[in-house]
Amino acid sequence: MTADHDLVHALRLQAEVCREFGSAFNGAMLAHMAADLEAGGPVAELLAPWRGVSRQKILHDAAPLRLVNAFTHLAMGEETPELARAYPRDGAPGDPATAWRLARALVPEHRAALTAFMAHEPQTNEVRRSGVLLGGFLTVAQATGLPLRTFELGASAGLNLLWDRFRYRLGEASWGDPAAAVVIPVDWSGPLPPLDIQPRVIARAACDRRPTDLADLAQRRRLLACVWPDQFDRLARSRAAIDLALAEGVVIESADALDWVRTRVRLQDGAATVLYHSIFWQYPPQPTRDGLELAIAELAAQATVRSPFAWLRMEPPADNLAMVRLDLTIWPGGESRRLAEVHPHGAWVRWL
Repeated sequence: MTADHDLVHALRLQAEVCREFGSAFNGAMLAHMAADLEAGGPVAELLAPWRGVSRQKILHDAAPLRLVNAFTHLAMGEETPELARAYPRDGAPGDPATAWRLARALVPEHRAALTAFMAHEPQTNEVRRSGVLLGGFLTVAQATGLPLRTFELGASAGLNLLWDRFRYRLGEASWGDPAAAVVIPVDWSGPLPPLDIQPRVIARAACDRRPTDLADLAQRRRLLACVWPDQFDRLARSRAAIDLALAEGVVIESADALDWVRTRVRLQDGAATVLYHSIFWQYPPQPTRDGLELAIAELAAQATVRSPFAWLRMEPPADNLAMVRLDLTIWPGGESRRLAEVHPHGAWVRWL
């Protein structure tokens, strides 16, 4: 089978991104996968749904991450103990050459499971993104002087829904409960957001097309498989956030984002309503994005000083998925502000 050059390029690009963002293991695995694809190996069959599509479609669907995460998911189970031993664990970096040799040999036996995993877009639900969103929430609270009602799109398991229950370390500064189990360190540069503000969240809700049920061990395993396996601090934060979400009974509504905004999001007198999302916008089809913009405009038109509406988004531009920005618009008024340039996982923030 002839390799698809756009797919090979996407795998190698994602390998570079993983290495740049601190996952040497996933970077090496993706490089092995790219070579396998070029040679017509089993990777070609796993990536068959993306053969012949545009490079932009491959990247927007996050096909390389679906692939590498699928093998992480396989390595997490008791059914592949030898593969598990080659993966990073207990602080050890893992052996990607051995891991790929074993993983490649396991494809025929586990093809159905790998393919099923890849049919679903990645749901990293990266907890550290709350360290980015925090500045936006504090800015809304300061600008309006009102308690917040927060509504999240594409929330996955809802790990960022309890953002105000975390402890944040923003460079030398901090915000939140010092005793919080979930601690978010952020390499911060530029001015600080208004850390003297202590917003009161009086309502919170979230939706996802296919929400993760944290009480289901299989779904929890899938969620953790999307965290890069040699980034042990990310895994620890995710597990702490999972424990908190389970303890607080977080529930994510299963719904299409556009339908949910139209039927669920309403403004309320005496509170600021915030619609927010992070690394979500690239996944819905264009008609859904167009509909969301229209629904947001309709909510904006209803906003008053006593019932303001804010749209907070941590997203990349369509032409550069590695350049992520935090943007905020508050109505009435409707002035859109770029608050920051940020790391896709929330590791650093350049506040503008």
